[in-house]
Amino acid sequence: MTKHEIRAVLDRVLTWPADKQEAAADLLLMLEAQEEFYEPTEEERIAIREGLAQAKRGEFASDEEMAALWRKFGV
Repeated sequence: MTKHEIRAVLDRVLTWPADKQEAAADLLLMLEAQEEFYEPTEEERIAIREGLAQAKRGEFASDEEMAALWRKFGV
């Protein structure tokens, strides 16, 4: 499909009812999100591996630790 054809379709979308436009926008946003792929840094990979190892060992934050974390961020 050419850019001209895509633009023509998008122009027609603007004539659709609002609910149909919203559905079209949602679909386009989902497609856009599928194209994005986050590549963690090596430091992040190390932290991820450590977190997975902790979980495997059954090491989880206590309810008190989680409550303190949420308070720290104002949640």
